Amino acid sequence: MNVYVTEVARRLAEAGVETEIFTRATSSDLPSTVEMAPGVLVRHVISGPFEGLAKEDLPAQMCAFATGVLRAEAAHAPGYYDLVHSHYWISGQVGWLARERWGVPLVHSAHTLAKVKNAQLASGDRPEPLARVVGEEQVVAEADRLVANTTFEAHDLIDRYGAEPDLVSVVEPGVDLDRFTPGDQLAARRRLDLPARGHIVAFVGRIQPLKAPDVLIAAAAALHARDPEIARDLTVVIVGGPSGTGLDRPTALIELAASLGISHAVRFLAPQTGSALADVYRAADLVAVPSYNESFGLVALEAQACGTPVVAAAVGGLVTAVRDDISGLLVDGHDPDDWARALGGLLATPGRRAALALGAVAHASEFSWQRTASGLLAVYGGAVTEHRERLTARLEGEAAALGAGATAW
Repeated sequence: MNVYVTEVARRLAEAGVETEIFTRATSSDLPSTVEMAPGVLVRHVISGPFEGLAKEDLPAQMCAFATGVLRAEAAHAPGYYDLVHSHYWISGQVGWLARERWGVPLVHSAHTLAKVKNAQLASGDRPEPLARVVGEEQVVAEADRLVANTTFEAHDLIDRYGAEPDLVSVVEPGVDLDRFTPGDQLAARRRLDLPARGHIVAFVGRIQPLKAPDVLIAAAAALHARDPEIARDLTVVIVGGPSGTGLDRPTALIELAASLGISHAVRFLAPQTGSALADVYRAADLVAVPSYNESFGLVALEAQACGTPVVAAAVGGLVTAVRDDISGLLVDGHDPDDWARALGGLLATPGRRAALALGAVAHASEFSWQRTASGLLAVYGGAVTEHRERLTARLEGEAAALGAGATAW
């Protein structure tokens, strides 16, 4: 979501739309405002302790955060902001309040939905609380427009949350096609200190049950049992840090690899950004995205842009982010044996991997942040136009009522 907001804001500014991003301050050293790029201002709102807060603790800071947002607007003349675009349900609650205070339309992007996550929980994972479900229902009911990442998310908003179909627009996320490009695999492996020879399958993302990195490790163990020749030189690279419910057992994946006897074949890397993240994708023969749910799956798109085929779970937005048998493979379910067959089959057929690599680059090229920004601008335009029409009709109605009252008097 941070990538989404940052990339979209830059492209909106390039299109002539000034954007202000409100985010919670996480350090006392941060200035209250920072110009991220020409036309993009980031406001760090003090709300709660500066150190990181667990996701479950964030709702308690909504009042403080909302106060900071409203104070920023109060420093300007009325009408300073034209529209609010909130991301995730907590921001949606604050955006709802700002919409009422400022008299502007509210556009909301959920990014993930509690009802969908709860319907597709990983074994042992905790369901999203009722407070979030209710909060999402409220924001869906109040927003002037809802932006879904895929048609699947649009259907979830309509079917599970009762959203008005006419108010839901599908605008797919993009990928930075300048940063994520094909490159030298051997050089990337050297820069990351990964084995120069053999196969590498990478996982990139938060280490938590929802993202299912354990499925990949279990699949690697199954591959060692079913096809030792292919698995002999296999390295599974897990890139990311514990998050959410993954913090309950931060060493769980290390313990799992040890229990399955494949510790020697699993490497753990800290979260990577920028060129280092692109190197992870380039270094890999395949990128695995075994999530139980994804609203879209930017990792899958970034990997494909680097020319690396993706093996992904056939869930949520991944069905859109990956073109089955064109840019990668979609796997039904999370059975490690099924994943071992899919991964092993591709690792054993370099010609097929090469064809998928070409398809991956072509598929990713269809997505760009400029395309996303253009789609959002169309949504914004419709929301603002409809809002102004409603306001004009209301004012005309009030004027007519006043005129009728004067005549009667």
